[in-house]
Amino acid sequence: MKRRNKGLFITFEGGEGAGKTTLINRVFDELTQKKGHSVVRTLEPGGTALGKEVRELLLHQTKSPICRQSELFLYLADRAQHVQELILPSLEAGRIVLCDRFNDSTLAYQGAARSLNVDLLRGLCLAATDGLVPDLTLYLDLDPKVGLARAMQKNTYDRLEEETLEFHTKVREAFLRLAKEEPDRFHVIDASKEIAVVYAAAMQEIESTLCSKSF
Repeated sequence: MKRRNKGLFITFEGGEGAGKTTLINRVFDELTQKKGHSVVRTLEPGGTALGKEVRELLLHQTKSPICRQSELFLYLADRAQHVQELILPSLEAGRIVLCDRFNDSTLAYQGAARSLNVDLLRGLCLAATDGLVPDLTLYLDLDPKVGLARAMQKNTYDRLEEETLEFHTKVREAFLRLAKEEPDRFHVIDASKEIAVVYAAAMQEIESTLCSKSF
């Protein structure tokens, strides 16, 4: 059963180099500076003090390989702490939460790309989040070849960015399947467009959700 909260929970999903961070920053500025909403901007992994340590292990651990099961539970530990420490209190206070990645990333990366059982993952995600489901999910869709080329321009790569094109193609296909399964919550935005076009599409969906939730 979906939790009912006073606030609004919006998640942003996408492959590597899709532009989630840029979009979230622009949406945050619009909602706070122009519309006067109280907004929390956060990310996974790394949205809490514990999460920052987990993020370092997950994305930059090079001393020894991390098996797919350990990777999964590290992400879930980060999310459980994130939900209890930051997300739920913010929602209960009536704030809008903008979150870079959430459960759908686990289903796409650990489920589709790492070949872990998706039904099992759904149950684990439910347990880790205390039943929390986003009010709106925006998925920035981009050809993995283009996304990885963008990511490489940073000159610093994390563990996921170093994965194969096949891996990232599976991630993209999984996100698109998820969007078809939950069309009311999950909206696809073409991230190959100019940022202004992507931003306008995102704000259209966000404003529609704000209106429906009487914000």
